[in-house]
Amino acid sequence: MSDLTSLERCLSYIDCHLQSPHGPAHVSRQVHAPAVTISRQTGAGGIPIADKLAERLNAHRPRGTVTWTVFHKNLVEKVLEEHHLPARLAEFMPEDKVSGIADAVEELLELHPSSWSLVRQTTETILGLAELGHVILVGRGANVITARLSHVFHVRLVGSLDQRAVRVQEHYRLGRRAALAFLRREDAGRARYLRKYFKKDVDDPLLYHLTINTDNVSMEEAAEMIGSAVLRRPEEE
Repeated sequence: MSDLTSLERCLSYIDCHLQSPHGPAHVSRQVHAPAVTISRQTGAGGIPIADKLAERLNAHRPRGTVTWTVFHKNLVEKVLEEHHLPARLAEFMPEDKVSGIADAVEELLELHPSSWSLVRQTTETILGLAELGHVILVGRGANVITARLSHVFHVRLVGSLDQRAVRVQEHYRLGRRAALAFLRREDAGRARYLRKYFKKDVDDPLLYHLTINTDNVSMEEAAEMIGSAVLRRPEEE
């Protein structure tokens, strides 16, 4: 799926919530709609699995509810850049939700200067989207950012270096050596991001409800496993 199509889906999701005359669905409900975060090693299939998961969850969503939508790094930053999402979310959220998000952001980023505006805005956006629910948030420390939200399900995707390199070679049309260098650089960057901003180890298994080895599980099976786990969970008040 192209980033343009994915961005259109993200904006449709946001507009469905924020342009409703009744405001976001969760404002008038006592039950939180579920959400999912996906953390992944490079080449482990994060975005394709997220897309397949959205299809599966949408096939089971109650009539009249907002569609499940995938947000990954590039899409979150694009939405931030063009649509001022934190401010728009705040306009439609009850004051206690807005202040709660602000408090959570301050706690998560308490050691960092306010000049790190992109990280701060990204954190606010991820928390806001998770509060709305029916989102699949890929990367950007979303599992750590939403760790205190009991209605969010956290997944980690892993795989061997060899198998992940094969996927990267096919996707980016790289040679073996370039693919391995790309994997190591991207994985190191993701680990550094989580450690620098949130003081967490991306490989800590206690950060996740479910870890899937995509060497041994196909993308379709992974999406089915995650979807089944999410659908079995009781809705949170």
